[in-house]
Amino acid sequence: MNTDIEPVLIGESPVMRRLLNAAKVVAATDVNVLLLGESGSGKETLARALHCWSPRASGSFLRLHCAGLDEAPDLPAICEHGQADGTLFLDEVAELTPRGQAGLLRCLEQLEGGRNGPALRVIAATAQDLGVLVEEGRFRRDLYHRLCVVPLELPPLRERLSDIPLLLDHFITGAAHEHGLPAPQLRAGAVRLLKRYAWPGNLRELRNICERLVILLPDGVVTPSNLPAEIRAAEAPEGMGLDGALGFRLPPNGIDLAQLEGEVIRQALTMAEGNKSRAARLLGLSRDTFLYRLRKHLAEA
Repeated sequence: MNTDIEPVLIGESPVMRRLLNAAKVVAATDVNVLLLGESGSGKETLARALHCWSPRASGSFLRLHCAGLDEAPDLPAICEHGQADGTLFLDEVAELTPRGQAGLLRCLEQLEGGRNGPALRVIAATAQDLGVLVEEGRFRRDLYHRLCVVPLELPPLRERLSDIPLLLDHFITGAAHEHGLPAPQLRAGAVRLLKRYAWPGNLRELRNICERLVILLPDGVVTPSNLPAEIRAAEAPEGMGLDGALGFRLPPNGIDLAQLEGEVIRQALTMAEGNKSRAARLLGLSRDTFLYRLRKHLAEA
């Protein structure tokens, strides 16, 4: 029996709601899943959640770090020793050596050949674009297609900044409990700065900062001056002024809202390198809503 506590996935932003809805649908199936996302974005947490939400929740969750791995795991032996009907999490699967890729493919073929379905459900994760690696000849195409039955992409923290207050409360409360210390209180100015920062280290970086604040300022008050220099130096997006929780200050002479929306849509497409789904996530829109607004602005151009 798996006694792990169910992982907590925090987020009320549109992009996180869509991801969690999709993840719960996928968890109920037995297909292999490929988790995509930047380092520190929460891929292992999502993998554990998929396991806990699945019919295999009573089985084991096995984690294998693939960086530099030259030999595939002995999956049949794992199953024979009571680990069957669980989940195998392959972390950083793009880092497998060519020999490791070949060995893993053989193991997966053996597991999927069972009469009663696969003995282990495989969830792989990578911060790299496996499709590009396949085209470059650095990752096996046949292995890619076995792993990527359903892809799920975790958004970087900078694309879900509205979740920052919830995440702060979660990480600070957890760190205070872990260290037996009273939690500090964050002033509104400190929270605004944290919502302006780009978070290159994603959730891992935010969690570390929350733990640091708990240790250094137990039961204290966190002001902007208590935050790291890189966060205090964070700038607002070009052309926008910050104003409280809204994040935008209307210029005294007003704006052309339709023109602004069209410009924001074009910028999102540029940042997403033409990927309409990613551009929609940057704007907190569904793909259908984004495509509707894009067509509207193209027609008006």
